[in-house]
Parts: sequence; structure tokens; C-alpha cells
Amino acid sequence: MIRIGCGNSENYKVNFYFKDESDLKELSVNIREIFGGEYLQSVFLAKENGTMSLLMGLGTEITDRLQIKELSAKAVKQLKLYKIKSFSMDIEKIISAYGIDCIRDITEGLMLGCYEQIKFPEHKWEEFEITLTGIIEKETEAAEFLLNETIPVIEGVRFARDMVNLPGNRLRPAEFAKEIKIFLNHTGVQVELFDFAKIKEMGMGGLAAVGESSEYPPCFLILRYLADPNNKEITALVGKGVTCDTGGYCLKPAASMLGIKGDMAGGAAVTGAIYALARNKVKTNVIGLIPICENRISPGSLLPGDVITSYSGKTIEVINTDAEGRLILADTIAYAAANEKVTRVLDIATLTGAVVNMLGFSVAGVVTDSQEFFEEFRSAYKRSGERYWRLPVYPEHEKMIKSKIADIKNVGEKYCGTITAGLFIKAFANGLPWLHIDIAGTAWVDSPIFEYQSQGATGAGVTSIYYLCNTNRSGDRKEK
Repeated sequence: MIRIGCGNSENYKVNFYFKDESDLKELSVNIREIFGGEYLQSVFLAKENGTMSLLMGLGTEITDRLQIKELSAKAVKQLKLYKIKSFSMDIEKIISAYGIDCIRDITEGLMLGCYEQIKFPEHKWEEFEITLTGIIEKETEAAEFLLNETIPVIEGVRFARDMVNLPGNRLRPAEFAKEIKIFLNHTGVQVELFDFAKIKEMGMGGLAAVGESSEYPPCFLILRYLADPNNKEITALVGKGVTCDTGGYCLKPAASMLGIKGDMAGGAAVTGAIYALARNKVKTNVIGLIPICENRISPGSLLPGDVITSYSGKTIEVINTDAEGRLILADTIAYAAANEKVTRVLDIATLTGAVVNMLGFSVAGVVTDSQEFFEEFRSAYKRSGERYWRLPVYPEHEKMIKSKIADIKNVGEKYCGTITAGLFIKAFANGLPWLHIDIAGTAWVDSPIFEYQSQGATGAGVTSIYYLCNTNRSGDRKEK
């Protein structure tokens, strides 16, 4: 539990210091010899009255919201090492430097710093009691609002992390759908589930062709949150939900197999974002669509060279069975455009290794031909602190996925893999504004890059999608 407080009565406290002589002068000479206020530097200090302080360095100045998240996450991680679960944190200096809106970042850092990966056979969350102090009385109400808004958002991030961290044998397609339904229970989100028989009846040839490779049948989940009836704008949020991706007959190399359980990170991100929108009663209209399946090898599995017919009626030449995500997304986006009255489409997926080679593990790729849509999304990710990079789109890229025997092929030339993957998805959006997010590099970290991460899933995309769909821009942080 995190709360806004006025005092410093806790036995354990966190105090922040800039790397500045005037700020450090209250510390003894002995302490200043080992603590200079360097960014993320930490030192425990025992006081005569029996309290214990954790001194945290702010560096020379705070210039980025990501720093604030890192600082609070690092603090809680340090305290966890000593099994300290109740403490206060004086955030006066951070607020003075960045404004009251930094409560969001502090809360995010604290909650993600507390995060523990699921462990078997049982998993229990550790409970923390954290009091934020140093807030002047006239800003208390704003601080409470920001705190209460942020908690559901990070609960959505933690759900996404939990799902991606689960082993594939603990999260079959039906189990993933069940977890989503349980998580959204009592939020007001309408959940509709289509089983394998319905998928085949509707003609979802991509999802059926990939999903029937497994003894665990595919399913299709629709999450409707329509809270602004006077607004005709509806955003489709499409999330890839491949709970196990061996690559099919284009089998992945052994070194890549350990991560195949996390190929449903897009579906988890969509769920987490919609959960936060509903919990915060945001006035917006979104429909989440999650195709869920496994991509395995069986006697009837897809083969390179096969031609399948998608939900839209377009035929697809399968060049690579490990490019299965775009096949199920194609059906899903075409379904959304034809049946759900959506006015724009955003899809998020762990789609290509090419994006990792290009942008690494801290930046996700974006493909879109709508400048307006991208500007909205850029405003959202600046607010969330996540990192994205827009890739160029030109006619010659679209030519790369033209097929000689079908309407389109699922893999282009040797190059531009992330761009052509996005353009493949565009072909099924029926002319609607579309924006594709490739989180193949950012959904998982083997070693944390930032302090608010832990080994494993990151929950990538949840916060940025939330802020994109939350059109209430009041309380936006000031940019530095």
C-alpha cells in the first residue's frame, strides 16, 4: 500500500540528495566521504534515535521522468534486501524539481521495484507499507488523485509481466483467456470468447491454420470498454496472443526457445491497458481483440509454400511458418474493421527479430502511415516514459510482400523485416488509420536495463496505450 502522508514517524526513511555541496552540508563529514549524491548512489545511515535512513543520490539534476522511476525503484529494491517493508519517502526535492505530477513516476517506480516474478509451486505478493512525505498541503489533493490513477495502471503492467513470465505449460490458450477474464472481472469490461469451432465457422483462416498445429485449441477474445457513448470514435487494440511459439516447421534455433513462452506479450499489454482504463473510469471507447493460440509442429501444421485464405478473403502465401503472428493479427484486424465499428486500429506484438537487431532491448519499433495517429501516440509515450522509434514506409516496401501466387505473402525480402511486417498488417485494416507496435525487443530483459525492471517480462506497452486512450490530458508533466 502506498499513501500520502504528512509526518516521518516510520523507523525507516528514504531521503534524497542532489550532488551539490549546499544540499549535502547537513550530512556529517564522515558520511560525505562515502556519499556524494551521485545518481542512484545509496547509503544506509543509522541515527541515534533508532531510525534508519536510506540516502539516495539524485545526481546534479533531474532531467528525465525515467530517472524518477529508477530512483524510487532502486530505493525499494535496496530496502527489500534487508526485508524492510514499511518506510517513508521524502519526495520534496523531486517535486520541487519536476512538479507534483512526478507522483506518477514515483508510484510506478515503487510498485515495479516491489515486483516479484512468479515462483512455483506457490507465489505470494509481498506487502509493503510506503508513505510519501514532503508534499505541501495545497498539493495533497492532486497528489492523491495522481497516486490513485497510477495504481491501476501499474497493476495492469504487473498483470502483463505475470502472464509473460508464466511457463508455456502453465498458460495454454484457454488458460490465458481464463486469466484475462478473471483479471477484468468487476471492471465493467464486456468479455466475449469465441472457441475453435466458431473461429473456423467465421473463416478465420490465419488463426485456424496456426492454432490447429497444437492439441490445445486456439480461441479469440474480444474485450469491449465503451464508456463514451456520445463519441463515435472507437479504437481497436489488437494484441498478439501466441502462448507458445516454436516457429512451426521453420523451427526456431535452440538458443531462442526459452523465450517462446512470452509471445503473447501484446495480448497481455492490451488487457493491462483496458483494465486500467476501466478501473479509472476513463471516458473513452476501446475494443480489445486478442487471438490466442500456440504455434507448434504437428502432422497437419502449416508448411512453407502453403496458401491460406484469411478472414478478409485475401489469400496469403506462407513463406515462413515462424511469421505466424501476422497471420493471426490479419484475421483479427479484418474482423475488427468489418464488425466492431472501430475508427482506427493499433496492434501490439512481439513480431520480429529484425526490430531487436535494429533498436535493441530498450526501444520498440512503430510502423504507421498516419501522421496524426503517430503524433497522438508520441504524446502518450512521452507521458509514459517508454521509448519508441517510428520507421519509414514507402511504396517500395509494400512491393516486397507481393506474392506471385496469392494476394500477399507473409514475409518480404531479406531486409526491412519490421517494416514489411507492419505493412502486411496494414493490408487487412480496410483503409482505417493503423499503427503497429513491435515490442519483440522490449517485452523481456535477461538482465534489467533500468532499475524498475526485473529479470523477465517488462509489461511493455501498457502505460503508453493507456495514455493514448486517456484523452484527459490534465496533469501532464512539464517537459524538461
